[in-house]
Amino acid sequence: MKRVILIGATVSLLAACASVPQRSEQVEQARAEINTLAQQPLAQQAAARDLDAARASLQQAEAAEQQKAPPEVVDHLAYLAMRHAQAGEARVSEARARQEVARGQEERNKILLDARTRDARNAQAQAQSAQLQAQNAQAQAQSAQAQAQSAQAQAEAERAQAEAAKEQALAAQQQLADMQKQLADLQAKKTDRGMVLTLGDVLFDTGQATLKPGADLVLGRLSTFLSKNPQTKIMIEGHTDSRGSDEYNQVLSQRRAQAVADALTARGVPADSVRTLGRGKAYPVASNDTPEGRQQNRRVEIIFSDASGQFVQGAT
Repeated sequence: MKRVILIGATVSLLAACASVPQRSEQVEQARAEINTLAQQPLAQQAAARDLDAARASLQQAEAAEQQKAPPEVVDHLAYLAMRHAQAGEARVSEARARQEVARGQEERNKILLDARTRDARNAQAQAQSAQLQAQNAQAQAQSAQAQAQSAQAQAEAERAQAEAAKEQALAAQQQLADMQKQLADLQAKKTDRGMVLTLGDVLFDTGQATLKPGADLVLGRLSTFLSKNPQTKIMIEGHTDSRGSDEYNQVLSQRRAQAVADALTARGVPADSVRTLGRGKAYPVASNDTPEGRQQNRRVEIIFSDASGQFVQGAT
């Protein structure tokens, strides 16, 4: 009985094994190859037809395998599927290579473009720098020209000033010569106090400060000189002999100096050009012991400034 059961189990196992189709190694390899191709990013773009053909051949191989076709038929269909998948992978590799080449070319073109752009910018910067240098050079040339013109104008101005100064000096010399001649005509004498004109006591009566009519001639000539030389100022000093007190002679000398000043201002001489000073009997020029000496001491002295209105130091 046990043997019958064992034989039955064995027969059932053999029947079951006969009903399960054999798995083809070629089919597994083709399926793995197709899966590898399908996962490629460029599969649909570069190898869509190969992928479709590979899948179709794989389906045929799997159907043949299900239908228990001869192994060589199944293997042949699986081989076709694998070849289509390999062709697709080759196309994908080629497309990837083309992309890499295109990417490299694009990168090269970008590098070239950047280089050209950089060169163009450098050339533009150099051109701008050259233009700026040219403008600076032109500005410097213009500045140098302006400086030269300014120097020339300054030189001309200095030359004109020198000529004017020379003319002024000549004019001053001529004026001084004329003034000295006029003073000489007035019989003024050069002293350490400057040019001094001495008027004797014939201008006044004894003990008086009123000018005599005979003074008109000399005072007229003096006022004419001052009108021709308006920058000249005069100091009028009155002097007396020793007779009388100091106070009397001081007052008398001041009154006589003022009488001459009033006579000149009456003839048009500006009052600010005339100064008066009474010296009394303090500065005799001769002995007061004789009538002749006292006559020389009774005098009016007129001291002249230079052409600029300045007196010699110590003149007053």
